[in-house]
Amino acid sequence: MSIQAFIDQFIQGIQQTSVLEFVAVLAGIASVWFSRKEHILVYPVGLVNTLVYIYLSIKGQLFGEASVNVYYSVMSIYGWFLWTRKDAVKKELVLHITNSNRKEWIQQLLFFAFFYLLLFVLLRWLQSGFAPEAIPWADAFASASAYTGMWLMARKKTESWIWWIATNIASIPLYFVKGYVFTSVQFLILLILAIAGLVEWKKRAASTK
Repeated sequence: MSIQAFIDQFIQGIQQTSVLEFVAVLAGIASVWFSRKEHILVYPVGLVNTLVYIYLSIKGQLFGEASVNVYYSVMSIYGWFLWTRKDAVKKELVLHITNSNRKEWIQQLLFFAFFYLLLFVLLRWLQSGFAPEAIPWADAFASASAYTGMWLMARKKTESWIWWIATNIASIPLYFVKGYVFTSVQFLILLILAIAGLVEWKKRAASTK
């Protein structure tokens, strides 16, 4: 694809972006911003993003990404609970930003591997029977890394941002080829925010030691 063809496709994609996609993108960017700042609004704003993308992902035959957003919705409620939980005596927040130890890193990698293989097999099955335009390996990678990132974010682990970085890198071309150009731009912005979030959470984790 030439540069001019890429630009033409990008402009056409922006022009065809639905109101729902605009709302989802703005909510997604705001949610990551709140997450970076360790603000509880990350979860209610994030729910707006995930519910819209469940619909858009199914429509675009990105079934792995649809499953991610269902999972996001559930984990948002779980994270909302964990982030607001307070000590019964001191009335202070129980959960703080921390780094993962070796055992937790192994758990993360196994968690990712399990969901990658599961999603890849399911997506290959869907591709052969119902969704010929599905992209199993890329969709499974973006989805499994996002599953891992969301799980760790609910527990305020700094490594959640590493998994978000991987998710965003994979999702930029994945959504672009499906015609969701504005969404691919969102993932580029989220990639930048994820890098900034990793740096900021590393500093916060160091300050709480």
